[in-house]
Amino acid sequence: MHRRHSRSGSRGKQRLPSRANGLNRSLPMARVAFLGMGVMGAPMARHLKAAGHDVTVYNRTRAKAEAWVAANGGALAETPAEAAKDAEIVLTCVGNDDDLRAVTLGPDGAFGAMAPGSLYIDHTTVSAAIARELAEAGAARGIGVLDAPVSGGQAGAENGRLTIMVGGDTESFARGEPVMQAYAQRIGLMGPAGAGQLTKMVNQVCIAGVLQGLAEAMNFAMEAGLDANAVVDVISKGAAQSWQMENRAPTMIKGEYDFGFAVDWMRKDLSLVLGEARSIGLSMPLTALVDQFYADVQNMGGGRQDTSSLLRRFRG
Repeated sequence: MHRRHSRSGSRGKQRLPSRANGLNRSLPMARVAFLGMGVMGAPMARHLKAAGHDVTVYNRTRAKAEAWVAANGGALAETPAEAAKDAEIVLTCVGNDDDLRAVTLGPDGAFGAMAPGSLYIDHTTVSAAIARELAEAGAARGIGVLDAPVSGGQAGAENGRLTIMVGGDTESFARGEPVMQAYAQRIGLMGPAGAGQLTKMVNQVCIAGVLQGLAEAMNFAMEAGLDANAVVDVISKGAAQSWQMENRAPTMIKGEYDFGFAVDWMRKDLSLVLGEARSIGLSMPLTALVDQFYADVQNMGGGRQDTSSLLRRFRG
């Protein structure tokens, strides 16, 4: 197994072609640390390795990092600090605010080992507050910081087709964008620190609302005696069309939900939305209602099922 200290010297002056977004230009290779080998982080790190970057990985459950190195090469670090020590760019994709604070600012956190001038990119969906906290902590250390949550789910990560919503300064974004192109189809700078997380919240509100409408519509079609698949075939070509209808209605009709973005994760994301809304004095009644409908699905044992499982509330 490759260890962190066994990695060969810098390849920072080499360049590689970019394939993302249809670009055809040379991009610099980088020494990269990726913290978090979950269903999103592992394939994102794999794309970075395949693109030619020098990748070191860390995961709290060591076996996942070992498996990643066995499959992809690269190096394994025992702590976030060890992974970050010589890295030009450190990326994270972990669970929540507390996990993120631990791997960045904890006793063995990455920030304590990162050199001035390095760049930190977080792909976790977390609060805008911690995004701003990390931006301030990074600035005090001379580290560029981007909050860069993603949309596209596990399939998007596996296929290198994620949408990335970024908060941070333009200089850090210019440095980070070429690296993120390894696994993205669209990358946008949305504003200063925290803006990426706020944009992801908007994204989740839209998804939740569409899925609730789709669940009610599919249940209505079936209860009215219509062929639900035939209905979708027709209306998906008109104004009712959506990604969720195209990709989830057929499986909803079959009662298939054991895939995709989990209800547990959506509830975490909607709690961030509702918390942010309270902080700015904003009422979001539809979002709050759908959040409670997802709680119903959890109570039915569907916490790990896809978010389209809202239909289960009507049909079991």
